[in-house]
Amino acid sequence: MSNLGIYFLLPISVLIGFSLASQAGVNSQLRLALSNPIQAAFISFLIGTIILGALALIQGDSWFKPNSLAILPWWAWLGGLFGAFNIAMSIFLAPKLGALVLAISIVCGQVIASLALDQNGWLGYPKIEITFNRVLGALFLIIGMFLVAKK
Repeated sequence: MSNLGIYFLLPISVLIGFSLASQAGVNSQLRLALSNPIQAAFISFLIGTIILGALALIQGDSWFKPNSLAILPWWAWLGGLFGAFNIAMSIFLAPKLGALVLAISIVCGQVIASLALDQNGWLGYPKIEITFNRVLGALFLIIGMFLVAKK
């Protein structure tokens, strides 16, 4: 992909970041009303499932290609588990950490995992070697996490 293509996609990624930061706050308010983070996560997933189901039906594409499930790696089913964990824990942590500390600590976890995923080409990611600049950037982010978390 060209640099121009990447620069076009970066604002969408930033928009996802806005969405994630907002989602934790919105879901925390749902938790206050329900007094239970798991129930709040369930309602959040239920609404998302309904919306995605409606969009999938509107698209009209077939759901599974022949033999697509047979060639699917076992770990491909873990996305829902990860999603449920992420949403439930964000709902639990948002009122304790605040938006900034929650967001940067989540991003730190993503960056650390991403270094390993890229280096090894795991989970279908392209293999991209760890470089000094990548490690340095990750370290700056981790240092930033501790700076913003310090009271």
